[in-house]
Amino acid sequence: MLVRVKTVAITLVLFILIACSRSPSVIGVSHPEIPVSSVPNLKTHKIFILSTRSASDKLGELYSSSRAPELLMASVETTVPPTHVTGVLERPKKLPPDPRTEFTIINPSTYEQETSFVQEVNKELAKRSLGNRELLVFIHGFNNTTSEAVLRLSQFVEDTNYKGVPILFTWASAGKGTDYVYDMNSVLIARARITDMARVVNSTRAEGGDVFAHSMGAFLAMEGLVAAQKAGTLGTRTRINHIVLASPDIDMDLFETQVSILPSEIVNKIYLLISNDDTALRTARWLAGGVPRVGAADVLELERFGVTVIDLGQVKDSSSGSHSKFAGSPEVVQLIGDGMNSHSDFGDIGHRTTSIRIFRH
Repeated sequence: MLVRVKTVAITLVLFILIACSRSPSVIGVSHPEIPVSSVPNLKTHKIFILSTRSASDKLGELYSSSRAPELLMASVETTVPPTHVTGVLERPKKLPPDPRTEFTIINPSTYEQETSFVQEVNKELAKRSLGNRELLVFIHGFNNTTSEAVLRLSQFVEDTNYKGVPILFTWASAGKGTDYVYDMNSVLIARARITDMARVVNSTRAEGGDVFAHSMGAFLAMEGLVAAQKAGTLGTRTRINHIVLASPDIDMDLFETQVSILPSEIVNKIYLLISNDDTALRTARWLAGGVPRVGAADVLELERFGVTVIDLGQVKDSSSGSHSKFAGSPEVVQLIGDGMNSHSDFGDIGHRTTSIRIFRH
């Protein structure tokens, strides 16, 4: 018991250190001496944002950690450095960011009207060929600022080679490793805006879409699906291709209840990315009074829910640690891309890797 307490304490200290040494916020911050137009072979991605955060007037923030009473809408463009390595997020370490070697976030725009936001999304969809006019709804996890969430999504879109249009749903995380309870309450508050997000997504001309949620964001994604099911709107407009829950920070008993409410055709589209070495979820379990978290549960416990389980426990090459293997491991992020871009099943990945095991329902 003493060893376990010491392990948890050390993990909490690491969370605090990470929070104190995090990268600066960079939304709309450009390098005056190195404009992005001067960098050859620079790739860009347009990312749309739906947020339950309050607006911020601080340099590089766009949205703060405070909770907004309504859903806010924006878009940004991100640049990928020519030196980018798959599975690595080359974060700016100081201001201003250097687009030659670091991801940048430029040209932020906000939208007062939902119709304006939808029109811009439709313009981006129209740039894709038929069959690729899809939306990726990405929900970040615990301890994220808006800037960090945008950067991670940009890297994820780049490394998966996602063909559609990405939309970030960013809820009011405090962006502090010590504020787990604040973040969980922010997620609970954001549940009321999930139906608004669904309405916006369904108002676009998208042919279909994928849901990708990480950590605590997976709890919000599941609550959104349950709310839509109860309202009778789940899957009635935009086709759902995949629901990927990476390192889901969800109480096992709660997950069982959520799954029991959802129809089988939706449950069959749920993919769980789990890892028994996830140190963040070990701490979350301790904070939750010892209740197991889905993302670190045993495969046999999860198979009974009728979902597809992808075990990443043997993956050791993640540049972003055990809790974010979905983006930090080159083989994982590329396999996710193969699955999402296929518009169908993730395929038999067992033939292509020895580190990842897949268990279908």
